[in-house]
Amino acid sequence: MIALESVSVSAGAFRLEGVSLSVPAGGYGVLMGKTGCGKTTLLEAACGLRPVTSGRVVLGGRDATALAPADRGGGYVPQDRALFRTMTVRGHLEFSPVARRWKKEDVARRVDELARLLGIVPLLERRPAGLSGGEAQRVALGRALAARPGVLLLDEPLTALDDETREEMVALLRSVRKATGVTVLHVTHSREEARRLADRVFLVQSGTLREVPLRDLEVAFAEGRP
Repeated sequence: MIALESVSVSAGAFRLEGVSLSVPAGGYGVLMGKTGCGKTTLLEAACGLRPVTSGRVVLGGRDATALAPADRGGGYVPQDRALFRTMTVRGHLEFSPVARRWKKEDVARRVDELARLLGIVPLLERRPAGLSGGEAQRVALGRALAARPGVLLLDEPLTALDDETREEMVALLRSVRKATGVTVLHVTHSREEARRLADRVFLVQSGTLREVPLRDLEVAFAEGRP
């Protein structure tokens, strides 16, 4: 599960106070709102890149508020993907398991599993500079999943992709969720992504957060929220 319990967090002069949300184990939550409303700030708080000033972050059923990012059991895909320019695709998939001192044969087996699941077997010896946007996103997703995280945190994962590639990535995210059982929190501006992927939708507006049933999503936007 992924839960924020009465979390307060700040970014410069910007602040969110008393924010709560919950995505059950195996669920898919989508976090929406206008640019600058604090969606990414909340995602960074969940994965440990931004400290909370009050409240709790609960990941996989345990209090992760004071844990370092590497100890939270989560996988994170930032909006810019943050791929390492000099590292091959294989190296990206190996990175987290090797850092956690997995056995060599277990690392190789996991790389093979992910490459097949994500459709990137032919790319394993290539570097990021030679990848398309969709290919790079698959690699970033693979790196985030490599150590078998219980939760997956995605910041605008389908932004800047063409329509065909976006369709492929929506299908891929569905298959990844089914294959791994990972719990997801996904930041997006797209109502279409929310409709097609989410179990739960959370809207951030004017420093507050509320859950909106999928059936009411269009009404919420028509009323100017977010």
